[in-house]
Amino acid sequence: MTSGEFKTRPKYSFSARGKTLELGTRTRIMGVINMTPDSFSDGGNYNNLDSALERCLSLLEAGADILDIGGESSRPGSDPVTADEEIDRILPLIEKIRPETEGFLSVDTCKSKVAEAALEAGADIVNDITALAHSSNMADLVREKDAGIILMHMRGEPATMHLMAPSEDIIREVTEGLRFSVDKAVRAGIPRDRIILDPGIGFGKNHRENLELINRMPMLAGLDLPLLVGTSRKRFIGAVLDRPVSERLYGTIASSVAAILKGAHILRVHDVGEVREAAMVADAVVMENLIQ
Repeated sequence: MTSGEFKTRPKYSFSARGKTLELGTRTRIMGVINMTPDSFSDGGNYNNLDSALERCLSLLEAGADILDIGGESSRPGSDPVTADEEIDRILPLIEKIRPETEGFLSVDTCKSKVAEAALEAGADIVNDITALAHSSNMADLVREKDAGIILMHMRGEPATMHLMAPSEDIIREVTEGLRFSVDKAVRAGIPRDRIILDPGIGFGKNHRENLELINRMPMLAGLDLPLLVGTSRKRFIGAVLDRPVSERLYGTIASSVAAILKGAHILRVHDVGEVREAAMVADAVVMENLIQ
């Protein structure tokens, strides 16, 4: 398969805590809720419980299939917070929103202590930006709790990733990194139907590398797992459009559609309603392609 060739988006059944999410026929949307004061896009907007709960409900109404709740910023240059502070930020929201939806709840954390508290409160998925590299017992926890796991590729760490030198071959680096993480998860006993992969757009990659990753995403198909892509409002969009974070909706939509046409199964976004409509059209185009 060449870098620009899209033949078919593989179909998968993703399982987590007794629930199943069919992937491949239509693009699924993951809505972002940052319970932080310093996230790059919406930091401080939803670190109040009432406003965060209202945001969750609005994202569900707009069509989110998954809610991704995080209590620690991973923007370039960000500082880490303690596990206890992270738990204090997210746990009340998870406890409030769980009775309101039967849909999937994801916790955006790399700390096993935070993940365990979130799963006990009703979360279904752990979204680990370090792909099991931070907490040595994260894989065991995910297996024991019958949870799903999102393994993301990151170059460096949030505090320093924006200083990373360019990759010699970003596609090979991401592919090999994700394959290593998948092998680690499987060796720990996590079934493959509970694993989703994220190439980590923006996480230690420069603008050219992000664009290349999207364009050549079919090269990741050999990993034979569903792909989640998060381009929402990111810096590479600002570089292309010369727009601040608050003016990157159209760039987010364009990059999201491009990701769908390159095989993405799930989009992680802030603007759920707008991206969902664009995804519906992109899905219709893909399906028409397959029918022919």
